[in-house]
Amino acid sequence: MSNRTLLSATSLEGTDVKNFQDQSLGDVKDLMIDTNTGKVRYAVMDFGGFLGIGNKLFAVPMEAMKVDTDNECLKLDADKEKLVNAEGFDKDNWPNFADTQWQQRIDQYYQI
Repeated sequence: MSNRTLLSATSLEGTDVKNFQDQSLGDVKDLMIDTNTGKVRYAVMDFGGFLGIGNKLFAVPMEAMKVDTDNECLKLDADKEKLVNAEGFDKDNWPNFADTQWQQRIDQYYQI
C-alpha cells in the first residue's frame, strides 16, 4: 500500500506556499480539477501586492509542489523571481484552463 496524503480541497485553501529555503511565495486561493481524471491539476496561488491589492494570481501545476505535512504548507522549488517572471493573471480575468497551449506553456515553465 502506498503512502498517500489525502486532504480536503477546503483545507488547502489559504495554505501557505513556500520554497525550499522557507521563503513565503504566497498562498493557495483555489484548486483546478481535471474532470476527466479527477486529479487536481493546478493550484491557483497569489503572490505580491499588499493587503490583497496588486496581487497577481498564478496557476502552478500540483506536480511541481510537495505537501509538507510537518510545517502544514506546500513547497515549490522556485524563488520569488521565478514567480515575478511567470505568466499570471488577475482575479477578474482568469485564463482558459482548458486551452492546451496555455497548459503546455505553464507546465514547461514549471518544468513538468
